Amino acid sequence: MPETYDHPGELDLTVLLPSYNEQDAILPVIHEIRDALKDWPGTWEILVVDDASSDATSERAASAGVRVIRRPENGGSGASRKTGTRAARGRLIAMLDADGTYPASHLPEMLSHFPVYEQVNGARTSEQGTYRALRFSAKLLIRKLAEWISGKTIPDLNTGMKIYRRDVMLDYLWCMPDGFSCVTSMTLAFMANGHPVKYVPIGYRKRIGKSKFHPVKDAANYGATVVRLVMYFRPLRVFVPLAIVLGMVAVLDILIRIIRTHGRLHVAPSDVVLFVGAAVILAIGLLADLIVAQKRQ
Repeated sequence: MPETYDHPGELDLTVLLPSYNEQDAILPVIHEIRDALKDWPGTWEILVVDDASSDATSERAASAGVRVIRRPENGGSGASRKTGTRAARGRLIAMLDADGTYPASHLPEMLSHFPVYEQVNGARTSEQGTYRALRFSAKLLIRKLAEWISGKTIPDLNTGMKIYRRDVMLDYLWCMPDGFSCVTSMTLAFMANGHPVKYVPIGYRKRIGKSKFHPVKDAANYGATVVRLVMYFRPLRVFVPLAIVLGMVAVLDILIRIIRTHGRLHVAPSDVVLFVGAAVILAIGLLADLIVAQKRQ
């Protein structure tokens, strides 16, 4: 079915392209999306959200006949994704970068997994970005942290190619950051709240143009995002280990003191502080978990 722009009701799909200074890549990406979806049976649109570009990104996208929203101020990749999610006409939203890195040819396969899954992510089989060694190491560390906290296997935590149900994502936009870590938040929000998420292997290409990724600042933001989202949705994954560690340190300190004093039990004030701290942290975790449980109802 051909691309639809002014459908009187809901569309089946919106392909969202968050863009910032992508004038060289935007038209090839739009053409590739159209070619990938030309035989897909649903109704769909392409929505370009221009994050206050200083080049001709908006003009070139508009010349291709797609819907364009231009943000008045640059807010970051996540801000554009949130703007696009709210403005999308599709029940499903397919999201990929406007720099040509993600092959749009994977879209039909990813769409085939709905409605069984509520989010389908592309798991990249290679790293083509700048600072490859640093990016790979940072992503691996953060991904393992996210897997431990979420209890799920995550092949690619910060993939920018994903398809999700718009109505579900709208419930979680309040906790999505404005920067690159938004894509990480979108994945963890679904996983931590019991929405079925699937990964499919995809290719990944060298981007067209200059990368906006900052290796230190953005990697730190990814790690902070993982911890923050767990605090939002699964706080016991953070508070219980902290309480256990404090309690074990106190017990170990007491055992060492018993050995040194040949069996005489002596509890130091520092041990009391550690035990009290562990109890307070556990209580805060239980209270936070109760609040999260009530919000889910």
